[in-house]
Amino acid sequence: MIEIRLSGTDLSLIRFARSPLEETVHSLAVLHNPRRRALHRPWLDAMLGHIRPLDLDLLFALTSAPHALPDFLCTPPTRAAPTFEEELDTVRAATSEQVRAGIDELRGSSPVSPALRPLYDDATGHLARLVDQLAAYWRAALHPVWPRLRSLLDADIAHRAHCLTTGGLTALFDDLHPDLGYRGDSLHVRKPLRYQRPVTNQGVLLVPTVFGQRLSVLYDENRAPAIGYPARGTGEVWTSAPDTDGTPLEELVGRTRARILAHLDMPLSTTSVAALVAMTPPTANHHLAVLRRCRLVTSRRSGREVLYQRTDLGTSLLGPP
Repeated sequence: MIEIRLSGTDLSLIRFARSPLEETVHSLAVLHNPRRRALHRPWLDAMLGHIRPLDLDLLFALTSAPHALPDFLCTPPTRAAPTFEEELDTVRAATSEQVRAGIDELRGSSPVSPALRPLYDDATGHLARLVDQLAAYWRAALHPVWPRLRSLLDADIAHRAHCLTTGGLTALFDDLHPDLGYRGDSLHVRKPLRYQRPVTNQGVLLVPTVFGQRLSVLYDENRAPAIGYPARGTGEVWTSAPDTDGTPLEELVGRTRARILAHLDMPLSTTSVAALVAMTPPTANHHLAVLRRCRLVTSRRSGREVLYQRTDLGTSLLGPP
C-alpha cells in the first residue's frame, strides 16, 4: 500500500494535467503487450505501417518490461497542457544518474541488455538518439491522433472537476479508480509495496491517460506526487472523434466537413466515413473530394478501396496541440 499524506495546503493544490509524452510512452508499452492490443486495434492497424520502418531500438528496450517504465521517460508535466516538444525537453535534460537509475529499476537483478548498454554507460552521448526516436515515433503514431486523445482527456478532466465541485474530495477520489481511496488526511493507493509519502505542501497532480491501463504513482521528492489513471471513455476512443460543433473549423468548412475531418486521423474508406457521420457513400465521397482539393486530406489506394487521412494542415485546423 502506498500512503500519500496530505495537508490542507496539499488539498488546495490538487490539479489536473494531460501529458502527450505519457501517452506516447504508454502507447509503446501497448505494442509489447498482446492483452492490451485489442482495445487499441483500430489505432494499431492504422499506425503499424508507419512505425515499422523506424529505428526504435532504444525506445522498445526501455518500454518492454511488463510492469515498469523508467521515471526519466515519464516525468510529470509541469503545467496543465504542455506540448510534446516541451515535455521532450525534460527527457533531453535527464542526467546520467537519472538514466542509469531508470534502467536499473527495469532490469532488477538481471544484467543490462545489449540494446541499453550504450545508453547506460554513456547517457550523455546516446540520449540525443533516444530523443530523436521519441520524436519520430510521436510524429508517426501519436501526432495524427492527438486531437482525438486530447478531446477525450479534456472530457475526463471536466468530469472529475464536476465530481469535485458537487461531491468534494471523497466523490472525486472514489470515482477516479478502484485502487485509490481518500481517508482522513491521506490518499491510499493499492500497490504491492509499502511506502509513505510525507506531507510536502506541494499538492497532488492527477494525470488521465488513454493508453495507460493501471494506476501509476510517481513520487519525486522535489515535485508534487503525480497519479496517472485510465481516462473515462477509453473503450470508445477509436469510434468517436473530437467535437467540432461551434468551433472555428466548423465556421470555415461547415459542420459536416468538420466532422469528417475530425474522424480522419486514421485512414478510412468512403464507406467507413459515411457510416461514422450518417450519410450515403456518394455524399461522403463529394465532401472528401472537396477536402482533398483543399489539401486537408490525402488519399491512397489500398486494394479495391481508397483510404483518406487528414494532413498536417487539416490537423492544425482542429486546434492547438
